[in-house]
Amino acid sequence: MGVLAGVQVLLAIFTAAAAQQPLTPLSTPVKSVVNQYCVSCHDADVKKGGLDLEHISHDDVTKHSEEWEHVIRKLRARQMPPIGKERPADKTYDEVLAKLASPLDRAAARNPNPGRTETFRRLNRTEYQNAIRDLLALEIDAAALLPKDDASHGFDNVTVGDLSPTLLNRYISAAGKIARLAVGAPQRAPGGDTFRIRPDLTQEEHVEGLPLGTRGGTLLNYTFPRDGEYEIQIRLTRDRNEEVEGLREPHELEVLLDRERVQLFTVTPAGRDKNYEKVDAHLKVRVPVTAGPHQLGVTFLRNSSPLIETKRQPYQAHYNTHRHPRQTPAIYQVSINGPYDSKGPGDSPSRRKIFGSLPNGFIQEAPAAENILRTLMRRAYRRPVTKDDLARPMEFYRKAKAEDGFEAGIETALSAVLVSPEFLFRVEQDPDGVAPGTAYRLSDLALASRLSFFLWSSIPDDELLATAERGELHKPKVLEKQVRRMLADSRAGNLASNFADQWLYLRNLESITPDLRLFPDFDDNLRQAFRRETELHFETMLREDRSVLDLLKADHTFLNERLAKHYGIPNVYGSQFRRVTLGKNSERGGLLRQGSILTVTSYATRTSPVIRGKWVLDNIIGAPPPPPLPDVPALKDNTVSASLSVRARLAEHRANAACASCHNLMDPVGFALENYDAIGRWRTTEDGQPIDASGGLPDGSKFTGVAPLEDGLRKRPELFVGTLTEKLLTFALGRGIESSDAPAVRKIVHDAQANDFRFSSVVLGVVNSVPFTMRKTANP
Repeated sequence: MGVLAGVQVLLAIFTAAAAQQPLTPLSTPVKSVVNQYCVSCHDADVKKGGLDLEHISHDDVTKHSEEWEHVIRKLRARQMPPIGKERPADKTYDEVLAKLASPLDRAAARNPNPGRTETFRRLNRTEYQNAIRDLLALEIDAAALLPKDDASHGFDNVTVGDLSPTLLNRYISAAGKIARLAVGAPQRAPGGDTFRIRPDLTQEEHVEGLPLGTRGGTLLNYTFPRDGEYEIQIRLTRDRNEEVEGLREPHELEVLLDRERVQLFTVTPAGRDKNYEKVDAHLKVRVPVTAGPHQLGVTFLRNSSPLIETKRQPYQAHYNTHRHPRQTPAIYQVSINGPYDSKGPGDSPSRRKIFGSLPNGFIQEAPAAENILRTLMRRAYRRPVTKDDLARPMEFYRKAKAEDGFEAGIETALSAVLVSPEFLFRVEQDPDGVAPGTAYRLSDLALASRLSFFLWSSIPDDELLATAERGELHKPKVLEKQVRRMLADSRAGNLASNFADQWLYLRNLESITPDLRLFPDFDDNLRQAFRRETELHFETMLREDRSVLDLLKADHTFLNERLAKHYGIPNVYGSQFRRVTLGKNSERGGLLRQGSILTVTSYATRTSPVIRGKWVLDNIIGAPPPPPLPDVPALKDNTVSASLSVRARLAEHRANAACASCHNLMDPVGFALENYDAIGRWRTTEDGQPIDASGGLPDGSKFTGVAPLEDGLRKRPELFVGTLTEKLLTFALGRGIESSDAPAVRKIVHDAQANDFRFSSVVLGVVNSVPFTMRKTANP
């Protein structure tokens, strides 16, 4: 059976099923399928675009690749024909998909179309922070220096081609502060930073990283600019009446530097005068500190207390005066001011990175400055440095050196390097002599930058850069060796904290606060525990090179005491996260059972099967429904009886023909997760009524609960692996996926299957793919 015949057979089956008529011969009008498809998903783009399969089905499939890739995506997700209509067997689906995809894949192999990334792409905030860390051995908080980046296609490294005058000023200001801190330049007056603790953080229990026997407080990683004395000042949390919360008896508060106590304070309740300003006025101390990174801890010694006997388990959250007040005092903010009586720049990691092993005493300053800048600029610009590159920074060096000396010259030149377009932008220029609209292979240096910003969100290290400079990186075995080395590096944790955080919407947790009248036990401790569990789940898959399907279903999870109590899992104590093996019938494990995912896909007051279902379709299956029609009103809870279940309330939308088809795709998936409430707790009843967790998938399968939902997703692994591949490609390329990328995605998934879909095999597939290793010149 040829491609055209196979397509017509399947479309004829779809038409007959949709019309509930007996199957007719191949002369069945193909256009009716398009009409049925448009009605089933109200896809405005298809309607307006005038897609006519009857017309294009008589042509070579490769002449209409964009249209057929659209059809392939819908068929692969079993979104044609609509749920409830008769469907062909899976074998028929697979045969026709293969016959449609094969000529498209062969054409793509003959004529690669890698698409075109932007010529100029600015480092986003995360990339800038990581680049400074790797270039200067200096940890900074880029969020305090630069504005938030807008996201597109799910990631914040896509729409980064612009540099407004306001943003440029922020980069110039950041460069000056960073250069001054890295060099350890003297300050005209002592500076300072204040760190405020989130107001909804409960401080009744131990904080990870602080000594045992303490409770609450914070542990700060802070870079001290120079050797000298620094003043540490602490302020306690107050209520709306400006009274210190939870202070009913004396408490001891200690200040630690690198886990060594430097001061112990006693905090006592206010006297009869009720002057609470005096309570913490004495909480300040000056301590000598060497330049460079240190850990500053501020915490309370834990007072012994009897166990509170209650009929119900007491709340874990204690931060709200009226609903669940603090039982003990808490820290509001910590200020660090200095240096005072500075003794010198010290021997910080950043100074060692910049100045290397310069000898003490007389040096030839100009050649030394040139060597320092050439070394830094090679890493910063991600390529060999020319004399022309050095000219401008050396000019800044000479001017500043003439006024304030050698190190001031280096500081000024470094600041110039950090605002150079060669550092701030990733530049991919078309080579000379290549015709417009032609695909070409990236240079090794460009490939090195793509690889490092993909896996590390940072600049290439010396080994990767040297390999590219030798012209060896494009060799398959060399490239694979570098990828595996980089995945084994700690910086690959960026894929968990940056890529996965955005793919799985974990960043949204920061802005989510459930209704505290309904969920009074929610606090920032739980919010951060949710996020950490999912990041560790992803990072374990990365570090152990497990199958990516293990993200969906696992026999373990990562818990600390706070999260374990929330989940109802016993025998987990302490603030430290650890791997916990789960029982066979545990409600926890894969992504769909984790509080982070369940919370970001809920409303503040209740669960949302619609949001949860859409999240699965978009991020797991890779076939999101189209956006709602503009003239369809949102479902309003106050228009239906409050006694009805969420399922019954959503029946209003499914009763609307314009909404039904897409809600029939989303809602059943979300209903399968209804045993989890809006903050991820397991439940079997709601308002006294049993939970109905019966749901289904777009392929027509029906089931009840999360376990069969996971099994249904794992049954067709190509869907999830293909979706993850597309997300990785989007993140790696900094652009949205196009129809021309589909053959590359299919090849990555096919090749990874031979290696049990291990994460390294998917990443290697992405790195070796046409879109990653090639680029198309601009059209005329």
